[in-house]
Amino acid sequence: MSEKLHSSPTTQIVSPFMQEPELMLECVNLCKVYSEGPAEVQVLDKLNLRVYAGERVAIVGASGSGKTTLLNLLGGLDLPTSGTVMIAGMNLASLNEAQRGQMRNRNLGFVYQFHHLLGEFTALENVCMPLLIAGMDVTMASRKGEAMLTRVGLAHRLEHKPSELSGGERQRVAIARALVTEPRCVLLDEPTGNLDRHTAHEIHHLMAELNTQLDTSFIVVTHDEEFARSLDRVLQLRNGRLSPLEVGGGHQASNPADDATHED
Repeated sequence: MSEKLHSSPTTQIVSPFMQEPELMLECVNLCKVYSEGPAEVQVLDKLNLRVYAGERVAIVGASGSGKTTLLNLLGGLDLPTSGTVMIAGMNLASLNEAQRGQMRNRNLGFVYQFHHLLGEFTALENVCMPLLIAGMDVTMASRKGEAMLTRVGLAHRLEHKPSELSGGERQRVAIARALVTEPRCVLLDEPTGNLDRHTAHEIHHLMAELNTQLDTSFIVVTHDEEFARSLDRVLQLRNGRLSPLEVGGGHQASNPADDATHED
């Protein structure tokens, strides 16, 4: 019998007085060290982060600063050297590999710079894949997949394979696949890095619409400064830690999650 996932009492942190939003993701004193021969390279150093339901957070930083490493840890694709990652109240380190897979399927969506669609399957089949993995029957999965593809403007492309789609269309399919399970949070690694400016703007607009409609949190690693500054918060990853980045020539707007990155 498979082990069940257990939520902790911190799944919802809501103050009856302050109306504080639900805490979706939290990491505390997160460290990641890689060994390179006799040397050790510390990529993340006691990093702290809080992301609330419906919040859109951009993470920027120089190449090699550890942004993708951080996303992999937040998504449970890798485990930290020390520190904790909590997703919807669940400590990822306390879950075995199968449980982490279940957690990802239920709570997280992933969108990468390269869409990673399966070339032999249609757009609809690609989007349905996470639902089928979760055990949903084919008919219901098809209905939900079609509805999500319609939502991202691809109702006319359901039966097209990735090779028959434009770059922007492929990325829309990838976003639909990430959202079809109605995840609490979506992690995006340079989602428009391979798109032209016009198509990138369309994807940014789509993400903003879906964020409003679905109240899904977005954590986006990006080099696109204009896009980053359109989100709720911009955090810079440097020397293994996150710090708020000023936007628009001034300080970041006040936000319930302003304490999301705190250094020792």
